[in-house]
Amino acid sequence: MTVTTHPFDDDKLKEECGVFGIIAKDSAAAMTALGLHALQHRGQEACGIVSYDGEHFHSHHAIGQVGENFNTGPVINRLIGSSAIGHTRYSTTGETALRNVQPLFADFDFGGFALAHNGNLTNAYTLRKSLAKHGCLFRSTSDTEVIIHLMATARTGNVVDRLIEALKQIDGAWSIVCLAKDMVIGARDPHGVRPLVLGKQDGAYVLASETCALDIIGAEFIRDIEPGELVVLNGEKVESLHPFMAKPHKFCIFEYIYFARPDSSVEGRSVYEMRKNIGVELARENPVAADIVVPVPDSGTPSAIGYAEESGIPFDLGIIRNHYVGRTFIQPTERIRHLGVKLKHNANRRFIEGKRVVLIDDSIVRGTTSTKIVEMVRHAGAKEVHMRISSPPTRHSCFYGIDTPQPEKLLAHNYTVEQMCRFIGADSLAFISLDGLYRAMGETKRNANQPQYCDACFTGDYPISLTDLNSNVVQGELSFLAKASE
Repeated sequence: MTVTTHPFDDDKLKEECGVFGIIAKDSAAAMTALGLHALQHRGQEACGIVSYDGEHFHSHHAIGQVGENFNTGPVINRLIGSSAIGHTRYSTTGETALRNVQPLFADFDFGGFALAHNGNLTNAYTLRKSLAKHGCLFRSTSDTEVIIHLMATARTGNVVDRLIEALKQIDGAWSIVCLAKDMVIGARDPHGVRPLVLGKQDGAYVLASETCALDIIGAEFIRDIEPGELVVLNGEKVESLHPFMAKPHKFCIFEYIYFARPDSSVEGRSVYEMRKNIGVELARENPVAADIVVPVPDSGTPSAIGYAEESGIPFDLGIIRNHYVGRTFIQPTERIRHLGVKLKHNANRRFIEGKRVVLIDDSIVRGTTSTKIVEMVRHAGAKEVHMRISSPPTRHSCFYGIDTPQPEKLLAHNYTVEQMCRFIGADSLAFISLDGLYRAMGETKRNANQPQYCDACFTGDYPISLTDLNSNVVQGELSFLAKASE
């Protein structure tokens, strides 16, 4: 009997990470644990919290989910202090090992310092090689540790000065929260690829990846941290700095399609509303004669509602999801492995049998799950199965904090839409267009000369330098930066 990664997660783009920080609050670690619960969707492999009590730093790091590791009094009670930061992780760089679990911590001459990072650094290997030649000893395989060593080798200055100097040397996508004596720091890369928001609860300032983490602790949303902005939270004060050169705004459009929680608001837009809008545009662009619109739960649900409302085709839950299946499961036999699809999804036969079904999903990666879903719906008696996807075809890898397969393993990289349709066994297959996606975001269309978002996974138009990738480094040497966990 073996324990293996859940088959459904194999065919989804993996969430990146979630960060949370709070200052001037009693039980800061408990508030951080709650915030991480709300951000669990952004990473399920590992989690950690570091707190500060005015004299000492306290930390707990663990493999697994937040509820498995921060649900007991003894753990939280050890994390004393009125400031804390936390991180929930899915590894886009580095192996899944305790040494890579964030927040990372280091003792500097100015005192202790903890750092949690959401994103991916595209020149981390190049910097790592240079730092190692100058005597830096790395204890993890995470790209985030490069920031720690850049601070250690920075010219003299206070913690904020050193952090700014370090961040000016890195390329890629980064939203970070940091904890030092008497302060919590938040910063966002100049392109604003990854989200970071500021909130307030009873005089305590809060930083989080998404607004849903503010909601869970009853904090008020104040604003998004701006691209290229660094904020220093000191007690009940917020100091805002803009130390980085302004760059074109390139927020990740896939946050709206899949990654962010639907009850969050990011960049001033409701994620749920944007997903419904995508469904509306999808129905306008790709109509089909059918009897029922069925989401592939849960990520396909808002777009399916929008598709049904626009098309006039009834919406129903023709597929039921088992919410109690974790990321791993027991596979005692090969036969059960092949039946794995039913561990998470099961067809609601009464509402499918004899009907022409429109299936709405957020993306197709390798195509393996889509094939099983289509087959399952057919076995439930569907007369026809039409697949509609609320994102354009995913043809390229992401290098900015999302774990995607290498291009040759992406179905859309190798096949036309017609060939993909035959591969998954559907009667028809259609994706929303790039312009349709941008219309759903409130834009007239995609600006080909200067796209309003980062959409590189669809277009291959990478807005930030891929320094390590373009340096012709042997792939094996980039194992600590591997984005594709195969």
